[in-house]
Amino acid sequence: MKYRPGAHGLRATAAATVASHTRVLNVRDPRAAIARLRRRSDVAYAVPDVKAHIADFIPNDAGRGTTPGGWAAVQWNFDGPFGVNAPAAWQHAIDARAPGAHGVTIAVLDTGVAYARRGRYRKSPDLVGTRFVRGYDFVGHDPYANDRNGHGTHVASTIAESTNNRIGLTGLAYGATIMPVRVLDDHGEGDASDIAKGVRFATRHGARIINLSLEFSTDVTASEIPELVDALAYAHRHGVFLVGASGNEAHRSVAYPARARYVVSVGSTTEHGCLSDFSNQGSGLDISAPGGGADAVIDGDPNCHPADRPGHDIYQVTLEGRPDNRRFGIPGGYEGTSMAAPHVAAAAALVVATKVIGAHPTPGAIEQRLKQTARDLGDPGPDARYGAGLLDAAAATAPATSSPGATKAPVR
Repeated sequence: MKYRPGAHGLRATAAATVASHTRVLNVRDPRAAIARLRRRSDVAYAVPDVKAHIADFIPNDAGRGTTPGGWAAVQWNFDGPFGVNAPAAWQHAIDARAPGAHGVTIAVLDTGVAYARRGRYRKSPDLVGTRFVRGYDFVGHDPYANDRNGHGTHVASTIAESTNNRIGLTGLAYGATIMPVRVLDDHGEGDASDIAKGVRFATRHGARIINLSLEFSTDVTASEIPELVDALAYAHRHGVFLVGASGNEAHRSVAYPARARYVVSVGSTTEHGCLSDFSNQGSGLDISAPGGGADAVIDGDPNCHPADRPGHDIYQVTLEGRPDNRRFGIPGGYEGTSMAAPHVAAAAALVVATKVIGAHPTPGAIEQRLKQTARDLGDPGPDARYGAGLLDAAAATAPATSSPGATKAPVR
C-alpha cells in the first residue's frame, strides 16, 4: 500500500519512505487502512501498491513436453533473438479485440492440411481448435483437401496452429481461419494449371490472404505459366494479399510464383539472423522471415557464421512416419523458404485483424506496412539478400506506428 504525505508530513512505525511517497508494510486490512488514511487532511492520496506484469501474451503450449520452456524453447522463429516477436504481436491483436487475427481467412495452397477425419486421414491434434472453411483438392478433384505429405500441415500450423491449449506448439495467427487447397501431390509436386485454379478458387470463396509455399525452377519464365500469372493478377484485383516463397536453389533470382508482379516474395533467415544458405535472393526479393538451416557465406555480415553448427529448423506439429504418414509429431528437417512464407502470411492477417492501417487495407498497403516495420539486416536499407529486412510482427501490429495506406511497389 502506498500513500503520499501532505504538507505536514506523516510518520508511521511500519512504513518506509522514498522521496515524498510512503509505503506501509504488514497491514492486516489494506482496505481499512486506505480508508483511514484517506480521511486524514495531511494525506494527499492512499492507494494499493499494485503490481505490473509483462505486456505480452505468453501461451501455455507445452512444446515437446520434456523440453523446459515449453513452446518458446522450440519456436525460436517466434520468440528468439531473430524471431518475429510473436508475443507482443499477439498482445496487440488481443488489445484490438481480434486475438490471433480472428476473422481473417487465409488460403494455404499446398499438399493439403490434416484438418479433418476422413477415412484413413486424421486431424492434427494441435489443429483441433483451429477454424477451417471448406477447401478443394485440385489433385484428387474432390472437396477434401486432406494432407498426404505433411508439408501443407506444417505450413498451415505455422499460420494458425491452436494456441494456449497446453499442448504442442503455437501459430502466429492462431485465431485466423484456414482454407485448405490441395494443389501439390503426395510428393510435393503440382502443375501450374492446378495452382492457378487453386488461386482463383480461394479468391472466389473469400480468402483474404493466399500463401504459396511452392516454387518453380528459377529458369521458368512468366511466358511458360500464363494461366497462373493471370490468376495471381485476378486475385490481386479482388484485394487478396499474395505471399510466395523465393525458392531454395541459392540462386540470385527469385523463383515464380513469388517473382510475379503481385506476390510478396519471402526469403529465409536462420536462427542467427543470417541469410539461409539455400535461400534465393535478388532484386525481386521483398522481405525475409525465419526459415532455418545453415548460414550463407556473406563476408562482413556479423550474423553469418557458416563454419559454425547450423541453427535449428522450423518446428510444427505435423504428419510424420513416412511412407504412411499416419501419426503426428514435431519432426526435424523442415527448413526452407516454404517455412518462411507463412510467417509473412500470418503477420499480414494480424495487420488486417488489428486494423492498424485501416479496416480494409489494400494488398499494397499491407505490403508497405510489413516492409516499413521490418528489422534491417545486412547492408543498410533494402537489399537483394534480405529485401526490406526481417519480418517483425510486433512492430507491424503496433498502433503507435500506424501508417496510411499505400499502393503496390513498382513492378519487378
